[in-house]
Amino acid sequence: MSPKLRILVIVFSLAFGLILKILNENLASVERPKLPTNQYWGEGKAPNDYDKPKDLQLVKPFFADKIIEDLSSRIGANKVSLTPPLEGVNFEYGFNTNYLKEILKYWKDDYLPRWREREIFIWQLPQYVTLIQGLRLHYLHLKIYEDVKEVKQMYPILLLHGWPSSVREFYELAPKLYEGSNESNIVFDIVAPSLPGFVWSQGASKKGMGPAQIAVILRNLMLRLGYKKFFIHGNDWGSVIGSHIATLFPENVLGYHSTTCTINTPLSNLKLFIASLMPSFYLEEVQKDFFFPLSKTFSSLFEETGYTHIQATKPDTIGIALSDNPVGLAAYIIEKFSTWTNGTFKTLEDGGLSQKFKLDTLLDNIMLYYLTNSITTSQRMFAEAYSKEQRQLNLDRVTTLVPTACARFKGDLPYHFSMDFQLINKYLKLVQSTYYNNGGHFAALQEPDLLYKDIIEFVKKAEKYMV
Repeated sequence: MSPKLRILVIVFSLAFGLILKILNENLASVERPKLPTNQYWGEGKAPNDYDKPKDLQLVKPFFADKIIEDLSSRIGANKVSLTPPLEGVNFEYGFNTNYLKEILKYWKDDYLPRWREREIFIWQLPQYVTLIQGLRLHYLHLKIYEDVKEVKQMYPILLLHGWPSSVREFYELAPKLYEGSNESNIVFDIVAPSLPGFVWSQGASKKGMGPAQIAVILRNLMLRLGYKKFFIHGNDWGSVIGSHIATLFPENVLGYHSTTCTINTPLSNLKLFIASLMPSFYLEEVQKDFFFPLSKTFSSLFEETGYTHIQATKPDTIGIALSDNPVGLAAYIIEKFSTWTNGTFKTLEDGGLSQKFKLDTLLDNIMLYYLTNSITTSQRMFAEAYSKEQRQLNLDRVTTLVPTACARFKGDLPYHFSMDFQLINKYLKLVQSTYYNNGGHFAALQEPDLLYKDIIEFVKKAEKYMV
């Protein structure tokens, strides 16, 4: 071999080795990180007994008439100061103020006079509070009676909501899971916590409590309640947190079910590009619209994620603008229930809200945020989730060993979807993948029957992996 050829071979070998090293570092799975399981997130210095289980009596908050009267006056005072929409513009520029006036009128003249009735509805499900890692944590808990367990198969399930939702998201789904059906022998003990910083759950007083740390807290909650093994269903941030619980603590998770199955790794992005060149090879014809064309996905990403950038960088600033501002809060949150349900709804004057939701449902959610003044603490989730420390955990590249199911609802934002082709490198037991033409991001509210059946079918598949 000539000296020149030998040099070329050496250079080629070094270059090939370097390429393999880079690919391995960026595409291969990584080891599961170990997170502290009793980190203190409360105010000040941690007391010596802060990690000792402490259950508190949940005193159902009674909001005095003067609070409701003050809210009513604020809603009325703001109606006249709303800027009219541009001619011919519906929800394309955001919330249409003509329709917002209708909501405000209903809120003030119909909903608020019935607030005590809505309180009874909200408190119809058993609710509790406990102290974990220095934080007050609120949760719904529906527990199956022993005599029912004799004739039904019972599993615990952890239901996890996202933003700008709350536990109100599960009021239509939870009774179905709890009571079961004639077609299924499966019922569930249900635990549905308000995520830390949401509604009656206390937010952290210290930096660093992202989805991974919340996963630790909620796993601790399930263990405290006596559930050593349980199923998880999650949506939005609840899906991210649920995935982290399943990834970090597979010994405790019977199965993970999600309506927001997404993955963002160099390998998954490479696979997305490859699939875009030959979509028919990776997807059935009816599934293509969920993912392609990519121009639709990226257009939606640019149009719908401005709030994400604000809340990931300046959550307290936007929090100041929304706190103690019921009209602004309602517009900011309810607008998401329009565009995240169906992107075409932005061409309608009411944003399509009346097609999928009752106003009472939307206003219940707003009331929970407003009366607990929790909008700022809920938005801090974004800043923590996108922090350098959280990203360095690389949890999307840690394999998840438990049975997993992905349910996709077509009206959801397209960038919330990932193909099985992308997901299988992380979720090694992806046993169920379903697609629904009805429903959007808030499937538990919009299509509770479909979602219930999807969860039941998944549990039946996951039972085969139980030992």
